[in-house]
Amino acid sequence: MAQMEGNTQPESASQQPYVFKVVLLGSSSVGKSSLAFRLIKNDFKEILPTLGCAFFTQMMEIDGSALKLEIWDTAGQEKYHSVCHLYFRGANAAVLVYDIADKDSFRRAQNWWKELENEFQPEEIVVILVGNKTDLEASREVTLEEGKAFAESKKLLFMETSAKLNYQVTEAFIAVARELLRREEENGGQSQQRSPSVDLKETARARKGKCCQD
Repeated sequence: MAQMEGNTQPESASQQPYVFKVVLLGSSSVGKSSLAFRLIKNDFKEILPTLGCAFFTQMMEIDGSALKLEIWDTAGQEKYHSVCHLYFRGANAAVLVYDIADKDSFRRAQNWWKELENEFQPEEIVVILVGNKTDLEASREVTLEEGKAFAESKKLLFMETSAKLNYQVTEAFIAVARELLRREEENGGQSQQRSPSVDLKETARARKGKCCQD
């Protein structure tokens, strides 16, 4: 299982970080892994489908509070769809990714939202809709207005990004982190008690050898 760690801002030494589980959802080849790689390493690679499931950790500091995002990059291929439901468990946030140059990926992102609706109450999870690959503007099939309208109708966060051009990638994850922190403070820290750190061994056993790919 691939793992990477990174920091957006230095962690406050005197403070234990809030820990949040974030799942990346979307069709194959929409750039989920590239978004994570850009966030963690501030770099871009044409990432091929990988064996195993990618797991990333990212430290952030928002308004003086330290956060640790545990990011799960789930399978994009349809045959892994049922397996990826295992990674929903205990999620605090979801990043729904589509390719602005692929209308079908936008429809599939909407389907992922329906499944999240069945799994969580609105106050239980922060969701951001991300239209990736703005570098493919000339081939755009999903307008900015379409993405924004769907997000607003479902009360989701929304942002367009380009992992390749490093456009609004960090900003998208900061928006998620900021909303997670706002809810955490509003709930007086109770969600941290309900959502412990991800158990890698337990999740690996649940997979029973099945793979996740972007």
